[in-house]
Amino acid sequence: MRSRPGGWLIITRDRHVQEHRLEIAAVREHRARMVALTAADAGSVFGQLEVVMSRWRNIERCLTEPPPFIYAATRTTMREIPLT
Repeated sequence: MRSRPGGWLIITRDRHVQEHRLEIAAVREHRARMVALTAADAGSVFGQLEVVMSRWRNIERCLTEPPPFIYAATRTTMREIPLT
C-alpha cells in the first residue's frame, strides 16, 4: 500500500508483534510505518482481507501520521503499539 505523501506501509500478520523487540527496534530505526494483523482469525487469506477491509478507514488515517509507528489491527479495533 503506497502512503501519502510518500513512503510505504508495511502490513504483516504478527499476533505477537509487541513481544518482538528487534522488530520494534527496526521499525523505530528505519522510521517505518507498520500495521500488524493481530487477530487470531487472521490466519487465512480471507481472514486477513476481512481485517484489512474492516479497518481500512483507520489504516488510511494512520498514513497521515509521521513515522515510525506500529498499529495492531483486528476486525473491531486498531491500537498503537509502543515503540519503547
